[in-house]
Amino acid sequence: MKRMTLLLGSLLLATATAGQAQELRIGMQDDPDTLDPHRSRTYAARIVFTSMCDKLVDIDAKLQFVPRLAESWSWNEDNTQLTFKLRNDAVFHDGTKFDASAAKANLDRALTLPASQRKSELASVKQVDAPDPATLVITVNQPDATLLAQLSDRAGMMLSPKSFEGADSASDVGRQPVCSGPYKFVERVQNDRIVLEKFNEYYDAKDFAFSKVVFLPIPDSTVRLSNLRSGGIEILERLNPSDVPQVKDDSNLELNSVNGLGFRQFMFNVNNGERSKTNPFNDKRVRQAFQLTIDRQAIGDVIGGGIFPPAQQPFPLASPYLSDKFPVVKPDIAKAKALLKEAGMESPKVELTFANNTIEASTAEMVQAMAAQAGFQVSLRPTEYAAMLADSAKGNFQVDMRGWSGRVDPDGNIYSFVTCKGTLNDSKYCNPKVDELLNKARTVSDQAKRKAIYDEAQTILQEDLPSMYIYYQPWPFVTHKKVQGFDPYPDGMIRLRGVSFN
Repeated sequence: MKRMTLLLGSLLLATATAGQAQELRIGMQDDPDTLDPHRSRTYAARIVFTSMCDKLVDIDAKLQFVPRLAESWSWNEDNTQLTFKLRNDAVFHDGTKFDASAAKANLDRALTLPASQRKSELASVKQVDAPDPATLVITVNQPDATLLAQLSDRAGMMLSPKSFEGADSASDVGRQPVCSGPYKFVERVQNDRIVLEKFNEYYDAKDFAFSKVVFLPIPDSTVRLSNLRSGGIEILERLNPSDVPQVKDDSNLELNSVNGLGFRQFMFNVNNGERSKTNPFNDKRVRQAFQLTIDRQAIGDVIGGGIFPPAQQPFPLASPYLSDKFPVVKPDIAKAKALLKEAGMESPKVELTFANNTIEASTAEMVQAMAAQAGFQVSLRPTEYAAMLADSAKGNFQVDMRGWSGRVDPDGNIYSFVTCKGTLNDSKYCNPKVDELLNKARTVSDQAKRKAIYDEAQTILQEDLPSMYIYYQPWPFVTHKKVQGFDPYPDGMIRLRGVSFN
C-alpha cells in the first residue's frame, strides 16, 4: 500500500503543473465506501456526498439548521408530524425534477432497503406522504427530537428515483450515483480517484467556482502533505498532528483546524457471528482490563500532538450532554491483571483491526505496547478502511479501531452503535434496558431531562463496555495558499460554496 501511495505521489508531482485552473483536487486519508448515501458508512464518503448529493436541510458553522432542498419546516402541536415546504427549482443530475414524490421515494428506500444504514436513524418514522409537489409530510410514531438532525445528513440526501427504481441491485446505485448537488458524478477508480464535474443546472451553481472536483485517496500522511506542497492537491484532509509545526512554518500553506463532533473508538465483537464465540473480548472483564491498559492522554500527546483530547464518552467536549459522572479512565495495570486473572485469561491473544493509514498504524502500535504490560498479546491487522467496516459488519473481527465524524444531535453519536438493532452495532451488543433508555431519549426535547436519560444509559454502557472511546476527533485541514473562502465546519465536511482560487 505504501509503495502504491508513493507512486501516486510521484505521478501527482509530475503532473502538478498540468491541472486546469478550475480543477480542485482534494487529498483524502481514506477511500470512501459505496457512493450510495443510504448504504454508506464512512466519513470519506460523506465528504464526497457534500459536493454531490443535496439534502433536505444542512447545518451552518454554528450548528444551526439551514434550508437546502427544503425551504422551511414545522411540527404540528403534538410533535408527531414534520411538514417540509420544498423548493421548486431543484433538478437531479439526470434532468428529472426534484419534488415531494421524489423525496418520499428516497425516504421510503432509506427505511426499507435491506442494506440501508439509515434505518436506525429514521426508526421513529411511521409514514411519509407527498400531498402535493411542494409539500412533504413525515409522520412519526412518537415525538422525535433527533429527526431534523438525521435529515441534515445522509438520511436526508436525495437520489434521483429513476436511478434506484430500475437498478438491478442496490450496489448499482453506488457505482453510478445520480444526486442533485452542485457537482455530478463522472467516474471512480477504486483506491485512486473519484471525479465530479460541475452541474450547471444546480439552483445555486453561480456560488461554485470549480468546473471539476477530484478526490484522491492518499493514506500515507507524508505523501499527502508532499502532494499539497508540490501542487498535486489543493486541500488536504486530516493532517498528521506531528506535521502541524512545519505546516505553520510554510508560507504556501494554511492550517484550517476545527474541533469536531466525533470520536475514535474501539468496538469489541461481543456477539457477532462465530468469531465472537472464541473472542476473549466477549467477557466484559477482559474488555474492562483492556481499557485499564490504555493511556488515552499519552495517545493524544504522542500521536495527536496535543490536539486529540482523551474521550470517555460519545458526546464531544462542547456538548451539553457530556457528563461529569464519567471521567476519563486512567491506566491501572495491576487492576487490569487482576481482572484477567479473574476471567481465567492472564495472557489473552487478541487481534486489533485498523485502517491502513499513518495515524491509525501508529496508534495501533502504541496500543499493542500498552496492552502488553498487562499480558495481552495483541496482533495487528491493517486493512483498507471500507473493507474493514465490511468485515466487521460480518463479524470478522475481535476488536477494531474506527472513527465517527459525529452528529449535531447526541443521538447520532450513540444510538446506532449500541442498540440491539442499531445499523452500526457491529458488536451485536444488546441490552434491552439501554434500548429502552435511548428510545426514550429520542422523545424528550428538554435538555436537562434528556441528559439525565443519557447518564442512566451511560452508567450501563461504561460497565458493559461494548465500545471504548479513545479521543475526540478534530478536523485539521490544510489548504494551498491559492485557495480562498474555505471554512472548516465541526462536522468535518468540505463545503465548496464560495471557495475559489485567488
